Amino acid sequence: MRLIQQLRRILRPAGKTAQAILRWKRFSFNDAPPIFGNSKPKSGSHLLLQILNGFTQIMPYRYVDADPIRTIKKDGGRRTTDDVLMDLRAVPEGVIGWGYLEATKENASFLTEAGRVNYFIYRDPRDMLVSQVFFATDMHEEHGMHAYYNSLSDFGARLNVAISGIDQDGMKMVSVKQRYEGVFQWLEQKNVMCLRFEDLINNRDVTLNAMLDEVEKTGYKIPTPRGKALSILVDAIQPKKSHTFRSGKTGSWRQHFTEEHKQLFKDMAGNLLVKLGYEKDNSW
Repeated sequence: MRLIQQLRRILRPAGKTAQAILRWKRFSFNDAPPIFGNSKPKSGSHLLLQILNGFTQIMPYRYVDADPIRTIKKDGGRRTTDDVLMDLRAVPEGVIGWGYLEATKENASFLTEAGRVNYFIYRDPRDMLVSQVFFATDMHEEHGMHAYYNSLSDFGARLNVAISGIDQDGMKMVSVKQRYEGVFQWLEQKNVMCLRFEDLINNRDVTLNAMLDEVEKTGYKIPTPRGKALSILVDAIQPKKSHTFRSGKTGSWRQHFTEEHKQLFKDMAGNLLVKLGYEKDNSW
């Protein structure tokens, strides 16, 4: 099985490029601006990925990279700055990149160069936490929290840990407030279009149009008429086709947060939700 997966990774770029050559009747894919889609884990990355795949149907891109570029390894270790930049520079011309990158000086400097387009998607922290607990517990056995979450008595106990974080017995996960420090670092960057997951679900057409406007701000004119382009992107959004799909809804935290969870969140995160614009005050 692993050999088959490796072969697919090797053959996929050639196959996707051949499809793009036939679709766009060209061999060169250097007209449209470089695009990178970025996210924090469990914050809408696969929704963004589906939209980026839709981009290849309306603009001459070859394909979307199969694998994300990461700052943090899957096992929790940190990759070097040079390794991350090497991966960013290695994204082929005409290929849309994506990943889970922190807003380090080096990453931000490379991605916000003139002529590039950057999207960063984030999500209501409460929904993100619920999604992370379900994902780590039930859907991803290799997740660093999988065994520990399953050792706890119920979902409520797992959610407590997700909110407050943990640092014991060699296991470390930061609190929800610390997780979102990285979000604010991207929100402060110029030349990065920051997207709320909720807007792509509840205010879809306006948000998608704004994403297309972001491409044309570089001076590039999208060849597909806007109405048709919007229709293609809407069709591309199919959450159930994502292997991490669970609900694809907003506000589902209300079904899982008890009054105790709410208080713990407020104690740990302070005015995080107010700063992000999800609440007007802390009386939610």
